[in-house]
Amino acid sequence: MGHRRTVLLTFVFLFLTGFTNLSAQSLTIEPSEKQLATGEPFIYRIAPDARGGEAYKLVYLVPVPIEVFWRFKTDFRGDFLKTNKYIINQRVIREEQNVVVIENRLANKPESKFRWRNILFPKKYRLDFVLENPEQCGQRFHYGHLQLEPLGSQTKVSHVAYFDFFGASLWAYYPWEGGMYAFLDYIARWEQETILKVKDDYE
Repeated sequence: MGHRRTVLLTFVFLFLTGFTNLSAQSLTIEPSEKQLATGEPFIYRIAPDARGGEAYKLVYLVPVPIEVFWRFKTDFRGDFLKTNKYIINQRVIREEQNVVVIENRLANKPESKFRWRNILFPKKYRLDFVLENPEQCGQRFHYGHLQLEPLGSQTKVSHVAYFDFFGASLWAYYPWEGGMYAFLDYIARWEQETILKVKDDYE
């Protein structure tokens, strides 16, 4: 069975089962501290940008203090990035004051070079990001932010993104490997595990 036919049949299946009629959650949706303490990532489909597309909110807990995780998260040259199965390579192409522009190639679209502008707000433990070359990557737009909050000796991470590309809704609803939920679940768990391996470098 061809790839296009597989995608079409999957979409028809999701549509007929009513999966594509799931309503988006509010941006303010949050797991409780008790839920976060389980270590599970929480993934929500939230209301999209006014231009359309899809959006998500990913919330999870990492077992290190906020200062440590902030240094880890804003280390765009770290060797640990090589252990992420979705990142083929990454480099910093421009850095000035609180703005860092990076370029990476991702396993799910290896022919494209994604150029991300990251705006850092260290005092707020916030990072805003935007894809500078969406057309070259087959997207209309892609932007969002990352917000860290202290939770005792650990750190709560909230990652929000808005995006649109051909097949975005299918990717957002696809419940198996290759879909949004599996991708975000991997990212959160990878960071939870990786920070413990390298935390001495950021303390």
